[in-house]
Amino acid sequence: MLFNYNLTFHKFYNLRLSLKFMNKIYSHSKIETFEKCPLKFKFRYIDKLIPEIEKSIESHLGHSVHKTLEWLYIQVKNNKVPTLDETIKYFAEEWEQNYSSEMVIVKKGSIPEDYFNKGVEFIVNYYKKHKPFDDNTLEVEKRITIELDENGEYKFQGFIDRLSYNTKTNEYEIHDYKTANNIPNQEKIDNDRQLALYSIAIKNLFGKDKEICLVWHYLAHGIKIHSKRTNQQLEKLKEEIIELIKKIESEKQFLPNKTKLCDWCEYRKNCPVF
Repeated sequence: MLFNYNLTFHKFYNLRLSLKFMNKIYSHSKIETFEKCPLKFKFRYIDKLIPEIEKSIESHLGHSVHKTLEWLYIQVKNNKVPTLDETIKYFAEEWEQNYSSEMVIVKKGSIPEDYFNKGVEFIVNYYKKHKPFDDNTLEVEKRITIELDENGEYKFQGFIDRLSYNTKTNEYEIHDYKTANNIPNQEKIDNDRQLALYSIAIKNLFGKDKEICLVWHYLAHGIKIHSKRTNQQLEKLKEEIIELIKKIESEKQFLPNKTKLCDWCEYRKNCPVF
C-alpha cells in the first residue's frame, strides 16, 4: 500500500495550526495584525518568532506616557493629586528604566531626545488641562474579557486605559490615550472596533441599558474625540468579529501583504518579500 507523505504532512500541519488556535482568546491587536498582514500574524502568534527589532522609540514613548497617566490616576484614586513636577519625574524614570539605545527610530532625522521631550509635553499639557482629575475615575488598565457567542467558543480580551463614570451625563466613559500625530476623521472613529468591544464588557458588568461614551485623547493635539454605539451595533460587531476569527482559523497560506507599513515591520528579516 502506498503511503501519501504529502497528504500526511498537510494533515499534520493543519492539525498543528488547529491546536495553536484552540482555547485562544483574541484581542484587537491580534485581529488587526491578521487583517494587515496574514504572514505577520503567523510569525507573531503561531510561530512565535522573536523579532530582530523588538521595540521602536515610538512604541516606547507610547508605553511611557500610558504608564505615567496610569500612575497619576492611581494616586488620584488614593486621594492624592501629584504635583506636575512629580508626574514629570515619574515619566522620566519610566522612560529611563525601559529605554535602550538599540531601539529603532522610525522617523528619519529624529533623535531619542525628541521623543522624550514630546512625552514631557504630552504630560504637561494633559495635566494642566485635566487637573484636579475629578472625573470620577473607577479603574485604570482594566482587563476585560467577553464571550462573543452564547457557547463561549469565541472570546475577546483587552485593557481599558481608564474607565470613569460621568455623574453629569450618567454615562460610563471608556478613555483611550493616543500618542500618534495623525487624527482620524469622525467616520473612522465611529467605526472603531476596539473601544466598541470594550463597551460590550462594561455593559455586561453594569447593564445593557447603560450609556457608554467612548473617548479618545489625542495627546499630540490636546483634543478629545467622542463616539457611541447602540446595542444593535454592538451585536452586529460581535457577529463581524466571530466571522473574522473563523477566517483566521481557516487560513492555510498566511500570505504576506506588502504595504507602506512594511517599513515599520519587525519581521522584515523573516519575510520572503524582502
